Amino acid sequence: MSAEKSQAAAIGIDIGTSGARASAIDRAGNPVGFASAPFASPDEMRQPVCWWNRVEEAVERLAKTTELSSIEGVAVDGTSGTVLSLDRAGEPTGQALMYNDPCPDAAIVDSIAKEAPAGSAAVGANSGLARAIYLSRLDGAHSVVHQADWILMKLGCPGRVSDENNALKTGFDLEVERWPDWIEVAGMDVSRLPLVYRAGERITPVGGFLRKVGLPSSAWFHAGTTDGCASFLATGASTIGDAVTALGSTIVLKLASHAPINAPEYGIYSHRVGRFWLAGGASNSGGNVVRALIGDDRLDELTKKIDPGRKLGLDFYPLLRPGERFPINDPQYPPRLTPRPADDSDFFQAILEGMTEIERLGYQRLRELGAPALASLRTVGGGARNQVWTAMRARAMGIETLAARSVEAAVGTAALVLSRLGNANA
Repeated sequence: MSAEKSQAAAIGIDIGTSGARASAIDRAGNPVGFASAPFASPDEMRQPVCWWNRVEEAVERLAKTTELSSIEGVAVDGTSGTVLSLDRAGEPTGQALMYNDPCPDAAIVDSIAKEAPAGSAAVGANSGLARAIYLSRLDGAHSVVHQADWILMKLGCPGRVSDENNALKTGFDLEVERWPDWIEVAGMDVSRLPLVYRAGERITPVGGFLRKVGLPSSAWFHAGTTDGCASFLATGASTIGDAVTALGSTIVLKLASHAPINAPEYGIYSHRVGRFWLAGGASNSGGNVVRALIGDDRLDELTKKIDPGRKLGLDFYPLLRPGERFPINDPQYPPRLTPRPADDSDFFQAILEGMTEIERLGYQRLRELGAPALASLRTVGGGARNQVWTAMRARAMGIETLAARSVEAAVGTAALVLSRLGNANA
């Protein structure tokens, strides 16, 4: 690798369900630095002050191992639909409402359903807009922002700024590129929401914390994206028909489409990222279920006992509590975890089979609604490391999975910045 290529050009910062990560890449898209700061406990995932503490740690660790004086741009990704209310000083008024928290007020959900246009991603109990309206009405709330927006503010970006991907579930209109009038009628004061940029677009020169850790004054803040979109970009998927399944705390499907696919009745929505649309959705099933029912310490042991060629067919739908978003959108949808096999490895296999069927049904739904057929399938997230599950999924999907260029969402967010720096390879 040449000295020029080894110079860091862009930084992506990912704040997710397990902690914060920061990645620096060069102008060829190669990672040249990476640092992480895991949450100390599951409770930290819900606390904005902990989000910032972990981002601060990750960026400082990156600065200690990577020369940042050549950085040209920085962006942040966060969990889609996670929102928090801020006071007049721009600080959180309390805990956030997370991406999978139903709105506590059913009347708000009903009001949105009445006013929203057909196909809006802001409809439903898990609507980001519903959470935003609810939080905007709490004592001390001056504004409402998304998770990535607030981290960008803490990094030194002035004002409340968001991106079109994070703003989608809050009702942002991608066609006219503004907050639509109907969300005011539904109950959201638009003046309390952030200014929205296209994903990856330059915003303003860096300042504040990032200047202190070594970024030059010539570097810019860029609008970020959601963790799901960032994970897609990190893999190297880049053409129509490319699909990425994220097997993390939840199961997230993204498929590159020539046109948007929006079907809120199935929890399906589309993000615009550069030259194509990412159609997909997120299930409440995933690693959170495995962690709770199996435990992280037994995964390797039980996986070795599974024969991927032998299907149990117990028709599990693995959820920790009632409520599903995609491919079935029903806040009361019940878990199916019985009959429980006596053998723990069979129980684990039945859970994996159920999650595999969720993935298969998700891509089937997208195809039925006009999305392209799968041309390739890549996988990110902790579940991607389980080769037995990979074999089960490849058989069910009828397509071999490709290796991801990177499994780090932070790399994808950095690549988004790079694409706006004029690099054709980003």
